[in-house]
Amino acid sequence: MSVEKVLAVMSAAGKPLKAGEIAEAAGMDKKAVEKAMDVLKKEGKIVSPVRCAWEVKK
Repeated sequence: MSVEKVLAVMSAAGKPLKAGEIAEAAGMDKKAVEKAMDVLKKEGKIVSPVRCAWEVKK
């Protein structure tokens, strides 16, 4: 599913990413990335260290 793909891209990046950057790197639609990120936020798997950018929670 797209949630795992988004998490994999974010883990590999090693820096906070914006939804558009994740979509580009994963070859996905930005809306699909945003939906996957909403799921990850609710599960507490990603955090936002800077405005509008997200990374995997350490």
